[in-house]
Order: sequence, then C-alpha cells, then structure tokens
Amino acid sequence: MPSSANNEQAEKQFTLYPIGQIVREDGKTLIVLDRKYEPGLSGLEKHAYVTVVYWFDKNDTPDKRAILKVHPRGRKEIPLTGVFATHSPVRPNLIAISKCNIVSVKENIIEIEGIDAFDGSPVLDLKGDFFDFNPEYSSP
Repeated sequence: MPSSANNEQAEKQFTLYPIGQIVREDGKTLIVLDRKYEPGLSGLEKHAYVTVVYWFDKNDTPDKRAILKVHPRGRKEIPLTGVFATHSPVRPNLIAISKCNIVSVKENIIEIEGIDAFDGSPVLDLKGDFFDFNPEYSSP
C-alpha cells in the first residue's frame, strides 16, 4: 500500500456502539443485549455457538495500546511475540473475539458457556456459527 494511503488510513477514526454487555450472575455467563437489538437474535437459538466480538475495556489505556510484543499467555519462557500473532488483551485496538457455546436464547439474553471477558464488558457484535445451506432451515 502506498505510504500516502497509509497516512490517510491512520487518520481515520471509527465509532463503535456497544449492542449489549457481558453479565455474570448466579454462576451463569450472559450476553444481555439492548432491547432494540432483540430482533437480530431471531434464528440464533438454532446455532450451536456464537462468536462474540467485544471490547477489552478494562485494558484501555494509551500505555497498553502501545504494547506490540508480549509473552504469550504471560509465560516468560515463551519468547516475545507480536500481539497480532497472539490473543493478547493488550493491543492497539482492544477488540476481542471468543467462540462460545450457546446454552439458551431468551428474548434479549443469550446464556453462553464462559468467555474471557469481565462482567460489564461491552459487546460490539455477534456472529452465529456457519452452516451449509439447508432448504429445510427456515428463519422464524
């Protein structure tokens, strides 16, 4: 990519709007969406898992965003590795993804089997699992 394109890209900013948050209560892990996004869950109950895109908001500091090499999993015996080659929670943009098994979908709440996110972490997007086209599949 030409350097002028790199400079233009670096100056762009994007605004992300959370659609919900991670909630941990009574030993359960929930994704609680804003009610206005509830229609977007239609059909998700037929999926085995969901990919959750969320923000590592507890790590969001200029210092942590500047870290570009880490010891994977915090293990000092593993050589420093670029953050783009790891799942490190510190990175220039603190976007996180986790593939989570779905326990249930009720109204605007998805119960999942665990996630590497803190209670209250903002959820940015959800993506259902991929499946082959099946003419018998019909969305409600």
